[in-house]
Amino acid sequence: MKPNISVKLGRLKLKNPVMAASGTFGEEYGELTDVSKLGAMVAKTITLKARIGNPPPRVAETASGMLNSIGLENKGVEDFIDKKLPALRRFGIPVIASIAGEREEELVELAKRLKSADALEVNLSCPNVKHGSREGLIAQDADATYAFIAAVRKATRLTVIAKLTPNVSDIAMIARAAESAGADAVLVANTFLGMAVDIDSRKSRLGHICGGLSGPAIKPIALKMVWDTFRKVKIPVIGCGGIMDCRDAVEFLLCGAAAIQVGTANFIDPNAACDIVKGIEKYMVKNKIEDMDKLKGGLLV
Repeated sequence: MKPNISVKLGRLKLKNPVMAASGTFGEEYGELTDVSKLGAMVAKTITLKARIGNPPPRVAETASGMLNSIGLENKGVEDFIDKKLPALRRFGIPVIASIAGEREEELVELAKRLKSADALEVNLSCPNVKHGSREGLIAQDADATYAFIAAVRKATRLTVIAKLTPNVSDIAMIARAAESAGADAVLVANTFLGMAVDIDSRKSRLGHICGGLSGPAIKPIALKMVWDTFRKVKIPVIGCGGIMDCRDAVEFLLCGAAAIQVGTANFIDPNAACDIVKGIEKYMVKNKIEDMDKLKGGLLV
């Protein structure tokens, strides 16, 4: 019997729980893999107006991972609506727009303009930009998280996903704030702040000095954060952080993730996300699990 691997995130229904993470997967992947097999694609984060981004170098390889310091470089919302979104639509899967802004008003305007997207992922956690005069990240403050998500919630009927940061002492508390503000799901977690140094030049290997660490190195910590959050909120948790293959994905699902996002793995193997879809289905057949709801949170304790 073929298992039911579809999931719901608010109003958004996905045929399977595997999504390509923001900033790691674009229309070019259509030449390398069957993108239509994925549950959804999260587009690269956009802002209201174009951003230049951070100075190079922007990427540095580390042990079991990578640092990135892109700085939300993008051409703005109008370019996304006119060019990027139509190009991504051809794959026939839901396209989730990732949005960021320094003020609530910016996110509200983005939400109003992006009615043609299938859902909104509100990036409250990019570690490579400063949010106006605010110290730290929006998602490091429960009150700020509530305010920003509440503003977006009022501006759209689309599914709203709050993208949180792992750079906090209690991510479940922040997740509860997002839930109270009307988020339909929370993404746990984004990249961890990190550095890499070139000892010969005695300079950082990133132009912005610090960046976001992703890849296998962060998986155990991200996994624990998903488990903690799953037990504290009622809305779906989307797991992300070091998912390289099917076994990693199933770990996140067992720890409470309703869906997962694949990021760094896409740079290593363009077929990684599609292979994970197949792997999850095979795992469920082998273990006689008929529905995703019976796999989610199935950790034996």
